[in-house]
Amino acid sequence: MGITIKDVAKLANVAPSTVSRVIANNPRISEDTKRRVREAMDYLGYHPNFTARSLANRSSRAIGIVMPSSAEKAFQNPFFPEVLRGISTKAHEQEYTLLMSTGTTEDEIYRAVVGMVQGRRVDGIVLLYSRVDDRIMNYLFEQKFPFTVVGKPYKHDDLINHVDNDNFRASKELTEFHIQNGHERIGFVGGSLSLVVTTDRLLGYEKALQNAKIPYRSEYVIHADFAVEEGRKAVSSLMNLDDPPTALVVTDDLMALGVLRMLDDMGMRVPEDVSVSSFNNAMIAELATPSLTSVDINIYELGYQAADTLLHSIEQPEASPRIIKVNHHIIRRQSSGKNKQ
Repeated sequence: MGITIKDVAKLANVAPSTVSRVIANNPRISEDTKRRVREAMDYLGYHPNFTARSLANRSSRAIGIVMPSSAEKAFQNPFFPEVLRGISTKAHEQEYTLLMSTGTTEDEIYRAVVGMVQGRRVDGIVLLYSRVDDRIMNYLFEQKFPFTVVGKPYKHDDLINHVDNDNFRASKELTEFHIQNGHERIGFVGGSLSLVVTTDRLLGYEKALQNAKIPYRSEYVIHADFAVEEGRKAVSSLMNLDDPPTALVVTDDLMALGVLRMLDDMGMRVPEDVSVSSFNNAMIAELATPSLTSVDINIYELGYQAADTLLHSIEQPEASPRIIKVNHHIIRRQSSGKNKQ
């Protein structure tokens, strides 16, 4: 006969109901009691039947993860594995599993999310992006389904859980860093303008130029996908201008890697001819040649706080929305330097 909750309760010298509350990680149970019960579970080899408990509680004990595009494409960018590591850590602490959306098109991903919600396959959802007038975000908001956004929502930002950096300030500071190094011809290589993070970083770039009384030049601003090849194309366009930039603010490390490769192909030295800076501070920033100056946005912490915020709203549905700002700082490396032109 299998081990039961009653067996665990007897060994831990608590009531069976207390064991159930420990399994559910009830905050009202003391840490000492939780420890005793968990030690008894480990000793006896007891494993909770989460399926049965979920049916009884009308809870799936699962969190849905929605990517901005197909998983195959998204995982090419080191941002996503790292943010998922943060989400997974918090989910594991609370004994939740993760369910990732599938689909290769926006329509397919939308249908997958509707299936998660209508089928009650998850208790809440984390959106790993914020897009202008996003169909999925609008649906979740209208359904009043628990969700958290990694990024700043385009609208209703005061009514939606979200975890973000101050991207306006970060981009302003990075642009000012180049200005302090004597650069005035500064290019901006951003992601799609449909992403809120891109518009925030572009505004920060513009503000830094304005404060320094440096004219904004539209030909210095290029938008593309966060990918190596897109970075190559962007820098090719910028460096073929009659008066090319001497510094570049690139809004993603993966794109910046393409920028570095293309500059090398063109025979241009970094940072002697062009200073390059980026965002995310993923491992590739440190391993790049030369190593990339990059804004550390604490990707793991973004994920961890997003999961924590979502679980809080699941457990306390009437609680006010949480808005969390994660700190950032510039990591200065070999790819940036003083203007020598």
